[in-house]
Amino acid sequence: MTVLRPGLLLDRDGVLISDVHLLVEPSDVILEPGAADAIRSAQIAGLAVAVVTNQTVVSRGLCSEEQVTRVNRRIEDLLAKQGCKALDGFYVCPHHPNATVGQYRIRCHCRKPEPGLLLHAAQTLALDLQRTFLVGDRPSDILAGQRAGCRTVLVTSGRHLDPPIVGVQLGVTPEADFTFSSLLEAMPTILEELQR
Repeated sequence: MTVLRPGLLLDRDGVLISDVHLLVEPSDVILEPGAADAIRSAQIAGLAVAVVTNQTVVSRGLCSEEQVTRVNRRIEDLLAKQGCKALDGFYVCPHHPNATVGQYRIRCHCRKPEPGLLLHAAQTLALDLQRTFLVGDRPSDILAGQRAGCRTVLVTSGRHLDPPIVGVQLGVTPEADFTFSSLLEAMPTILEELQR
């Protein structure tokens, strides 16, 4: 019988790295202040740490999935330089219902606020979703976390005040379990909650 473990699922842009408009170049990656410290503390505590991110730059034809992978490798390189272990995974949705590139023009179950990315991460990483936190900077992140059965944290380091991204239909305004200014500020509460 597989023993499930707690996890930390992170939106990428605005949570782990600075939200650079239409990020397609690895050289433009900037870690959010304290992000590496936060990841390191989660890893020391035994949490699986993975990224769950919508990347509509692919569906809009602005970059390829391989370019997104290169950006993600750059993130890992920067984290490693600050003493972090490799992340447990990057889960990426390249789809959009109004995509410019035909092959990505689908209504999928992985594009947040749908929970597909989180459920896939939970299955492949053997996560206990009730003991997993989703950290995001948009209502669509929070709703995806709630739909997957995670605890949720909204961070205000990203674009939390922006209107919903085109094509995202929330239907409700989800309220996160916790709100903090950054991933680093959230970590003590996340770790304390997981010890209860």
